[in-house]
Amino acid sequence: MTGRRMTLWAGVIITLGGIGHTVGSLVETVPTHLGSWFDGHLWDQYDYAEWSDSAAGFWYSAQSFGPPLLLVGVLVLWMARSGITPPAFLAVALASWVVITFVASGPSPLPILLIPAGLLLAARRVPVDQPS
Repeated sequence: MTGRRMTLWAGVIITLGGIGHTVGSLVETVPTHLGSWFDGHLWDQYDYAEWSDSAAGFWYSAQSFGPPLLLVGVLVLWMARSGITPPAFLAVALASWVVITFVASGPSPLPILLIPAGLLLAARRVPVDQPS
């Protein structure tokens, strides 16, 4: 497999992870909490220990890692299409974040993101073919 294909697949997996978390969490939270997100309720939710269900739902969905993960995935896809191999620090940061948060939070689909981290590291070792 070429470095470009590895980067492309990494981008697809990361993007799907971002979409999956964002859409799934919004489906769970929006029907119950959307109204309170826009009525100023979140502005006084400073103490994490006393968060309302609405505030927790907001941080779990709209303010979660899902949207930034989606952006990283799309950026990696763009890099693959442009024939650019992402820097190793991106793969290392992704893998480190996955391991730390998985250990802290317990069983989840999060370790799937170790696959694109590995693909990005492997892509650094093979030449990237030029974009078509």
